[in-house]
Amino acid sequence: MSSSTTPDTRSGLDWARERGMGALAAKMGIEWVEFSVERSVATMPVEGNTQPVGLLHGGAYVVLGESLGSMAANMYAGSGKLAVGIDINATHTRSATSGIVTGVCTPIHLGRSLTVHEIAVSDEQGRRCSTIRITNMIKDAPQP
Repeated sequence: MSSSTTPDTRSGLDWARERGMGALAAKMGIEWVEFSVERSVATMPVEGNTQPVGLLHGGAYVVLGESLGSMAANMYAGSGKLAVGIDINATHTRSATSGIVTGVCTPIHLGRSLTVHEIAVSDEQGRRCSTIRITNMIKDAPQP
C-alpha cells in the first residue's frame, strides 16, 4: 500500500453503512453483508430487477458490481481522497430468475492512483452468473 494512500480505520460495515450506497443501489435492494478493503460482499434480490422475460437484468449485475467495487476503492483511498470509476465490464455466464444473488468483491490491484476489483456474482446455488471488473481512479476529494 502506498504511503500517500491511508485506508479508513473504522469497521468496514460501519464505514459502508455510514457512507450509504446511493439511491439506485437502495432502490434495487442491495444490502451489505461484509465489507473491508480485502473482501466485500452484498446481496440483491432478483425480483424487481428483471428484464421483461423474467431474467435478472444484465445492468442490475453491473450496478451490484459497481456498488461493491467503487465502495471498496473509496474505503481503500482513505480520507481526503475520492475513487471514481473509469472502466467497467461484465461477462454474464448464467441467468438468475428468482431469489437473491450475492456479489463478492476482491481487489486485483490496489495502487496509489488506480484500483482494479473483480466482482463474482452467484445465485443461491453458488453458481456464478456474472463476473464484473471495475477500475477506479483515486484523486483528491473536492473541497467543501
